[in-house]
Amino acid sequence: MDGSGPQGQGQGQPGRAADPRERAEEAKPDQLQEDEDISSDYGSRDKPGTALGRTVPDGNALLPDIFHTDRLLFYERFKAYQDYILADCKASEVKEFIAEYLEKVLEPSGWQAVWRTNVFEVVVEVVDVEYWALKAVVRLSEPFLCEAQVSTFTLECMQELLELKERQIPLRELWVVYDESGEFDQTALAVEHVRFFYQHIWRSWDEEEEDDLDYFVRCVEPRLRLHYDILEHRVPSGLVADYQNYLSQGEELYRKFLDVRNSISSSDSDSEVENVSMVEGLQLYEKIEHLKQKLKLIENPLLRYVFGYQKYSGLQAKGQRPTGTKITHVVSSTMMAGLLQSLIRDKLCPESCGEELEIQFHNDPLAAVSACYEGDTVIICPGHYVVDGVFCIADSVELEGYGLPDDIVIEKQGKGDNFVDCTGANVKISNLKFIQHDAVEGILSVHQGKTTLENCVLQCETTGITVRTSAELLMKNSDLYGAKGAGVEIYPGSTCTLLDNGIHHCKDGILIKNFLDEHYEIPKISMVNNMIHNNEGYGVVLVKPTIAFDVEDASAMKGNTQPTLSGDGRACVEGFRQEELPECVADELELYEQIETSEQTEGNYEIANELGAASVKKNQMHKKRLSKLGITEADDNLMSQEVFVSIVGNQFKWNGKGSFGTFLF
Repeated sequence: MDGSGPQGQGQGQPGRAADPRERAEEAKPDQLQEDEDISSDYGSRDKPGTALGRTVPDGNALLPDIFHTDRLLFYERFKAYQDYILADCKASEVKEFIAEYLEKVLEPSGWQAVWRTNVFEVVVEVVDVEYWALKAVVRLSEPFLCEAQVSTFTLECMQELLELKERQIPLRELWVVYDESGEFDQTALAVEHVRFFYQHIWRSWDEEEEDDLDYFVRCVEPRLRLHYDILEHRVPSGLVADYQNYLSQGEELYRKFLDVRNSISSSDSDSEVENVSMVEGLQLYEKIEHLKQKLKLIENPLLRYVFGYQKYSGLQAKGQRPTGTKITHVVSSTMMAGLLQSLIRDKLCPESCGEELEIQFHNDPLAAVSACYEGDTVIICPGHYVVDGVFCIADSVELEGYGLPDDIVIEKQGKGDNFVDCTGANVKISNLKFIQHDAVEGILSVHQGKTTLENCVLQCETTGITVRTSAELLMKNSDLYGAKGAGVEIYPGSTCTLLDNGIHHCKDGILIKNFLDEHYEIPKISMVNNMIHNNEGYGVVLVKPTIAFDVEDASAMKGNTQPTLSGDGRACVEGFRQEELPECVADELELYEQIETSEQTEGNYEIANELGAASVKKNQMHKKRLSKLGITEADDNLMSQEVFVSIVGNQFKWNGKGSFGTFLF
């Protein structure tokens, strides 16, 4: 499922959803495909028999089969809500539109349903429908058919319960009993659409949203797409958990807000208690608005991945072994004598190591990494290893391929969020090829500590490498390609050094997340002699907000953001802390000549300029905040947070949108 859906509006009266029966009656012979779409959603009265499947109840042969409607495709639900149910209604009109839709398609009586709750299921017969209340008037079927978790739900008990409810049951609690005639297909689907809408689309606060926008476009479509993205494992499990948590918090806060608002409106006094209630109400309102913004970010398929989420990594380091020893783990599917001799000569010889080695042999690289403690080394011999799991590296260990990367392949099978998770203080990975399949998150995530990746090949599926806040990545002489997101994602407050790499055939080459928020620190970024090419979008993308600045801020920035080309041809921004250049980067820079091609110079210059401007803008914002607090002389260390940039020798070729771009939100 690609998440795409039809965009045409429903026919019929302007502003009203079309009647599916009218659509079917008005259809002409040359509209055969449209007829098929309609019948797939609603059944066809012109064809004998039902067009829907049936579901057999689990564990109880007494209950009848029901219509199989809970696994409709995305486009079927999309078409139903857009063309037949909601059309271009406003949030305040949703209930009215649904009621009108039900009046058109729902049989008013003569059908049976299974009434389901958390504790029982009972067969009822519908004798009338209260369309505007979204309820059915029911009576118990004859014979009495009931399945319950406790034996107290007798016929008399159920009769009494129905009397208490005035025999009116919410439609969303009814599952229509299967009928082969096809007469109740539209009824079954209508009940399903109502149930799905109130379970997965509608929010308690929707009715109070601004009414000047189309509710379907603003709320229904993004929430429907998110629902199917989650079903198809396209959303990280951590983000799904965040979304559900935000929903629960929002519903709870909104209930409290309504209670406070009702208590204020029912009081005629201007007492201190009422004033306290008003303050509490405002605080609750602000919290609800904040949660709603978080939900909207996740519901937006673009912003969802641009902003990501702060994932908690529960990886716990083991530390050193109780014995204090360090072990070399050798991984090989089969160990031949010649391979063993080469290993002893090159890697396991005591003379070259300086001390006696303790060696363990494995045939699975995942098992070898899981057995590691602080300071261990894993040597992986040539072979193609298929793993079903996640490499969780929480200690300072080294993974080394014995040979060329293309000869030592680690391929992930099975669905899952991550492939390689690093939180160790000093993790080193070299001479390996990773192939990712059916993933939701990137191929490698550095959550904390430092990870060095050298001479590796990364064949991605979703995003590539993610460098989280406070983490550090040094990537050298490696090749990364195939990411449906960015090849490398750099979070605020991280350190990322890229030397002599190829990043290509991704959606974007490198994505630098927004760091202008007052809570974020500026990332430190070095890019030297990388080849960034054939990406669908930009070579490098900077995410930043569309913030309006005062005139004095803009003028203050003008004199500080223009980069200059130094004598060796590198693009620098005045004020950057070049003395903090890592030794490995400084050594690399000595190898380059002063002359670059015009394309290289322009790309490197543009990136350094934009990052420098963003850095100065960050400092201007920070100074302004301090000034409002009455602080006129800031700590030098605090104010010297400038983006550390070394952009030199990089080549940007054949990227769809150019070498550099900004994403404004």
